[in-house]
Amino acid sequence: MAASLVFDLGGVLLNWQPPQLLKSLLPELSLDDPAARALSTEIFQSFDPASDWARFDLGLIQPDELALRIAARTVLGVEQVRRIIDGIPYHLHALPGTVEILKSLAQAGHRLFFLSNMPAPYAETLVAREPFFSYFSDGIFSAHVHCMKPDAALFTQAQARFQLETTPVFIDDMPVNVEAAARHGWRGLRFENAPALAQSLQGLGLLQTISS
Repeated sequence: MAASLVFDLGGVLLNWQPPQLLKSLLPELSLDDPAARALSTEIFQSFDPASDWARFDLGLIQPDELALRIAARTVLGVEQVRRIIDGIPYHLHALPGTVEILKSLAQAGHRLFFLSNMPAPYAETLVAREPFFSYFSDGIFSAHVHCMKPDAALFTQAQARFQLETTPVFIDDMPVNVEAAARHGWRGLRFENAPALAQSLQGLGLLQTISS
């Protein structure tokens, strides 16, 4: 029987490792792992809904303003922050293991959707670049609707837009988003890695084999 599954993108289908991103884009800082993690927290502010980066994800500010805001409260200069902002789409490469799971689910006839906190410039680049978007029936980027996870309103909007008549399975790497989905009545799965996800989906009877 076909089921509905809703995927997060960053950290699930797309690589997202902020400390590694900063170490590669800011070599002049010679960041070790603890320093990279600390700077990542300063820049992205754990994606708090009231943070500068969240406003970017919501489509409320543009890259130039975001760079000025971050530079004003961190040790980074505006040019360094722009380097990070501009470099993120190249960091967000597809994760083959999860893409194979997505492909197998599509071949099994399941309805697939995505729900992503993502600024519009990145969304446009990724949809044009990544073939795996063809497996999705529909999806929502936060910047296009000015609403983001874990806001309950986004799950309500997705429920209606995707015409989810049965309980969907929601897959996200952030516990707060999985918890928000569960409060909405969805079945949440915390993503850790592709093999663990495949095992969970097999346990639910949604995935048989991974195509090669």
